Amino acid sequence: MPDYKYSLGIDIGGTNTVFGLVASDGQIIKKDSILTKSSKVPELLFENIFNKIKIWEAELELPDIIKDIGVGVPNGNYFTGMVVSPPNLGMGWDELNLVSLIKSYKNIPVAITNDANAAALGEKYYGVAKSMNDVVVITLGTGLGSGILVNNNILYGHDGFAGELGHLVIEPKGRDCGCGRKGCLEMYVSAKGINYTIREYIKNYPENSFLQKLGNKNIDVKILDRAFDNDEKIVIDIYKYTGQMLGLGLAQIAKILSPEAFVFYGGLSNAKHRILDFAKDSMNANRSKYQKNKIKILLSELSEGEAGILGASCLHMLNQ
Repeated sequence: MPDYKYSLGIDIGGTNTVFGLVASDGQIIKKDSILTKSSKVPELLFENIFNKIKIWEAELELPDIIKDIGVGVPNGNYFTGMVVSPPNLGMGWDELNLVSLIKSYKNIPVAITNDANAAALGEKYYGVAKSMNDVVVITLGTGLGSGILVNNNILYGHDGFAGELGHLVIEPKGRDCGCGRKGCLEMYVSAKGINYTIREYIKNYPENSFLQKLGNKNIDVKILDRAFDNDEKIVIDIYKYTGQMLGLGLAQIAKILSPEAFVFYGGLSNAKHRILDFAKDSMNANRSKYQKNKIKILLSELSEGEAGILGASCLHMLNQ
């Protein structure tokens, strides 16, 4: 009999919320996205999502099409169903009981987790980490998120908030981070981290014509990628510095967790070898001799948004 009951996977980001109907074999049957902040409060966001579900049900001529719902959201807690102090989501999200809110629209099983944990599950069940038991998935976008799989299980810690590798301090007297500390990895390796580096370079190299063209506005990484490929030395230096800082962080993470691979996912990951080759060299330079060259650095092969949707849809598999 055909599988007419699907999981709804939702990936909530600071810019976009992507959601889709996922079959038991991982096929995404329907998919759409909404600007997260176009809905002023969470209630409106989910009202828009469930209105779209009704349209899909009509198109497929299948009522009550969803059997369960999984959500990846910044600072989402798998244990409590709460969202706590999420960055970049706007009004109404802090201390939000998201599971209860969703159940008020659809009273079926609902589970949430951190958005990077959802991406890690997506890679584990449907991506490049499918054959791996121990892996760290790092999401590179506006910030740096991470999901850690140890012996096939997400590492949550005692309170559900373990695995925030973006806030590993790599420069104790370094850049101010929004978390209240200085020198966090995400302040060097993320879109905002690279923009911070560019502003420092503009200050230190005022005569550089390429930097002057960039100015102090936030830069699209694709511009830097093209300049790197055209051998623009200052951009090569910026990416080298970014990769070196990433490698320093990876070396510390590897020493504690010894994963089989680091998998990179998200917009900044599209820089690919331009950053990751420097990161690999830096990681190996900062590791013990017996650990060198044992950990793979891989890029996700899932399209943008898919890892989060697929991983969120897997949350109920963990409870079976």
